[in-house]
Amino acid sequence: MPDHVHLLLELGAIDLSTIVKRFKARSGVLLNRTIGRKGRFWEPGFHDHALRREEDLVTVGRYIVANPLRAGLVRRIGDYPYWNATWL
Repeated sequence: MPDHVHLLLELGAIDLSTIVKRFKARSGVLLNRTIGRKGRFWEPGFHDHALRREEDLVTVGRYIVANPLRAGLVRRIGDYPYWNATWL
């Protein structure tokens, strides 16, 4: 989506705040370099939602995969280059 990102992660030894901080730092540098700008790329903070039941994984995964379609970025889910997730 043009203004946000969805990630579906399984946490291990590293806590979510650290993962998000690293993701934003690394991707922000790369994205700024790609578009030729400087400064903060991401807004501070993040929203998380913990999955409580195993069956929620497929529902949430499908929601994430279909997001580019709902946003009008593609006409078919298969047109989005990152749609194919092994856990779906």
